Amino acid sequence: MAALVWMALCLAAAFAVDRSNFKTCEQSSFCKRQRSVKPGSSPYRALLESLQLSQDSMKLQLVNEVNKDTLTHDEQHVACMVLLGQSEWQCLAQPAGVHEPHPLGQGLDGVFSGQVTRAAASGQLSSGARVCVCAGGVCVPWNGQDAMWVPLLLELCGLQGNMMRIKINELSPLRPRYEVPDVLVRDPPTTWLAVTGRDENSVELSLGDSGHKLILTGKPFRMDLLQGRELVLSVNPRGLLHFEHLRHRKDSEEPKEPAPEGEAEGKEPEPAVPGDEESSEKSTKSEEVPDRPDRAEEELGSWEETFKTHTDSKPNGPTSVGLDFSLPGFEHVYGIPEHADHLRLRTTEGGDPYRLYNLDVFQYELYNPMALYGSVPLLLAHNTQRTLGIFWLNAAETWVDISSNTAGKRTLGIFWLNAAETWVDISSNTAGKVRGHWILLGWQGTQALPPLFAMAYHQSRWNYNDEEDVAAVDDGFDMHDIPCDVIWLDIEHTDGKRYFTWDPNKFPQPRNMLGRLATKRRKMVSIVDPHIKVDSGYQVHNEIRSRGFYVKTKDGSDYEGWCWPGSAGYPDFTNPEMRTWWASMFSYDQYEASTENLYIWNDMNEPSVFNGPEVTMYKDALHQGGWEHRDLHNLYGFYVQMATAQGLEQRSGGLERPFVLSRAFFAGSQRYGAVWTGDNAAEWDHMKISIPMCLSLALVGISFCGADVGGFFKSPDAELLVRWYQVGAYQPFYRAHAHLDTVRREPWLFGEENKALIRAAIRQRYALLPYWYTTFYHSYRSGQPVMRPLWVEYSDDVTTFSIDDQFLIGNALLVHPVTEQGAHGVQVYLPGKGEVWYDVHSHQKHHAPQMLYVPVTMSSIPVYQRGGSIVPRKERVRRSSDCMYHDPYTLYVALSPQGTAEGDLFIDDGHTYNFEIKAQYLHRHFSFASNTLTARSADSKGIFETPAWIERVVILGAGKPAAVFLRQPGMAETRLDFQHEPETSVLTLRKPGVNIGANWSISLR
Repeated sequence: MAALVWMALCLAAAFAVDRSNFKTCEQSSFCKRQRSVKPGSSPYRALLESLQLSQDSMKLQLVNEVNKDTLTHDEQHVACMVLLGQSEWQCLAQPAGVHEPHPLGQGLDGVFSGQVTRAAASGQLSSGARVCVCAGGVCVPWNGQDAMWVPLLLELCGLQGNMMRIKINELSPLRPRYEVPDVLVRDPPTTWLAVTGRDENSVELSLGDSGHKLILTGKPFRMDLLQGRELVLSVNPRGLLHFEHLRHRKDSEEPKEPAPEGEAEGKEPEPAVPGDEESSEKSTKSEEVPDRPDRAEEELGSWEETFKTHTDSKPNGPTSVGLDFSLPGFEHVYGIPEHADHLRLRTTEGGDPYRLYNLDVFQYELYNPMALYGSVPLLLAHNTQRTLGIFWLNAAETWVDISSNTAGKRTLGIFWLNAAETWVDISSNTAGKVRGHWILLGWQGTQALPPLFAMAYHQSRWNYNDEEDVAAVDDGFDMHDIPCDVIWLDIEHTDGKRYFTWDPNKFPQPRNMLGRLATKRRKMVSIVDPHIKVDSGYQVHNEIRSRGFYVKTKDGSDYEGWCWPGSAGYPDFTNPEMRTWWASMFSYDQYEASTENLYIWNDMNEPSVFNGPEVTMYKDALHQGGWEHRDLHNLYGFYVQMATAQGLEQRSGGLERPFVLSRAFFAGSQRYGAVWTGDNAAEWDHMKISIPMCLSLALVGISFCGADVGGFFKSPDAELLVRWYQVGAYQPFYRAHAHLDTVRREPWLFGEENKALIRAAIRQRYALLPYWYTTFYHSYRSGQPVMRPLWVEYSDDVTTFSIDDQFLIGNALLVHPVTEQGAHGVQVYLPGKGEVWYDVHSHQKHHAPQMLYVPVTMSSIPVYQRGGSIVPRKERVRRSSDCMYHDPYTLYVALSPQGTAEGDLFIDDGHTYNFEIKAQYLHRHFSFASNTLTARSADSKGIFETPAWIERVVILGAGKPAAVFLRQPGMAETRLDFQHEPETSVLTLRKPGVNIGANWSISLR
């Protein structure tokens, strides 16, 4: 064990990713195979005569026609016709030796092949005709091999909200392919489909009332989606569809040894990345790579693959799917996190595709497509007219190529394993804003509404040494007048890395420690990782093993790898029974000394396996149901966080909202808590990249994102640390965290001046908590991101499309943090034709659109409030958010050029589900028009009482009135004191004194 820790610390000292630990596309056999498919006329044909149409869906078959040209002379003399029935294949001619029925699917393997071959050799079959294989009434010649023609089934379903679902699978697979469960919270409602046109080689379909039409071309197979007469999406336009069907391994097939370096066995086909259709038209038939279904068997790595010292057995053989999409009219694409890259995805010609495969990447590199800790297979394309989403519901390893061979067009090549299930969402931008895309995210579940404390400031480190250290840090925040809500404990708090335990020497009285924090209305988060120490004296391990809940090896024994505890087992979180048991471990009688103010952090849940291939689990490890780990790898962390969140809910009888931080994630993880950007470094570029990384996550539904303030590795200087606190204050998840080997960096350890700057940044966060909480509520209700790119609100302003060093919080606050060392100023783009923005610190008004140079000092955080918005604040900042709960509000009313503004405020108890269960909440709407500020209910269903009141109203852009009057229902009109600053046109109304839940109006006269 000591050696393991020493090894980990030595690795940490290197402070650099070892890229040799992680595959490139060239080292991934299926990525290499798919990328070698050359563009051209697709060998796949849609059998239009097989089309079946229901009210909301369409089905038809696809075939790969290349096989027609592979018959040998001897096979031309065999005559046999077989039909695919409901349960069997049967030879209709019934010659001797081949008439026996066989179970469904066996007609495509060696059983049928051997019978026909023997019958032909013995002369038992009539001569002069060919062997044909029929499915669904369509027959094609048999190629004489085990892996002969395999029909595919294309299913298309129309969905409400301008969406459609496309699914491709074998018509009769040898075995099922893995289909991702639990990500969609419910099935989306469908819409009608109708055939509106048809000729001998195409079918035109209308998709509901959306105005969208789909043109399906038979030969070569292609689908074109139109909005009106405008083409917005093409599927398989370059003919890169390559479906590796399931098959039996040939007895003679042996893995080839790789050729010695520099001695290639033959010329390798040039890798192709997707471009536009024009390039495919230039391809000649002689240039095309024959796309035979059995071609993959001839490739190294189809049935076994070795990377470094690790060998991956592949009992199911090659199973990948490749498909290309063309997006005419779109130059900007986003999404497919997680990558440490710009918000706008770059083209991948000349390099690797973007990879989606959850991995523990040690201090990741920036601006490259390497896989990181989480994966969401959702890509967005945006232009001034519409936003398009492509979501492939697949949890296996995925590679995405992006190309742009012509102006105004992006093309994609997507390679993945398992079934091809793709969702397409097309939404028109309305009033300059992105609207419909959030419907697609809604089917994955929206961002959970976190407890209020989780949006406040968190203090963490690997590790706070003992109970005395925790108490000293806790007291330090009070002594230096810095608010803090949560103190975190990393792995060293446990008894020998046994999770759900406490080190008996360093943390002998954890309940007292938690109680001390509770008296200050603070919380604690402890780490619980999903690797379990293999130790017969450890109850958690014994229970998991006795219940059979560990992931298995390919041979059926419990899978073990190395992680922080040494030898560790990995619970199978894909098993619902395992998740139920795991959730039960967070009950107060199971998790020793746990209390209601203890919350959880799931780290290392990619899963991380120190001695595994690519620092993760073997792909041929087995999960419940016999599924290989390769099929569902990217779901593992999703399920860990799910089970943990359910445990925190259950310990309170389903009343309390959980808080769980997870490093790994997948689509839908937003339902269970927060994520962060992983093991970053104390470098300026790492701080800067946190902005596009969190924006990318927000666009695909995961809003509760942050980065380790100060950087996990290395030790920041004072300037970097101050700037990072300022950046983090305006990101959804706000936590300082550091590596074991770094110098201590609590906010008061960098001198009085820097302490004051850090305190000011944290206090800005606390003052805005009402706005953060309300914005999270909107994300929970509608799916709209909390932290969002400018183009989400200004969708027709092309200047915003590539901006990723500034962002919006909700629709009212624009933030441009200072992310350059030694900066004296920043260039801030203020969007919105005819709009105005107000500096939240100086209250100076700026007209938009414009690029504004803003001088900065070390105290500067350039933040602007949009004219036309109302932002609630609490300006009596205390030691924790809970201490501020009943404090009064200040409303900041920023007037538009038309003299109007509106905003809202959501209030509940801040920690339970009573806002849903009992409708115990207030949702208030504020509006300013005709010199009158009005407060009313935004949702009459909610009922909640609070003593909080309005202490101040600050109106930006207002003239000086003669008098100000407050009016409440059933009460006499009262006069309010006010102060006007003519230099900045700021009007401050003092102590209206009305309850925040009351209806009232204030008139300026």
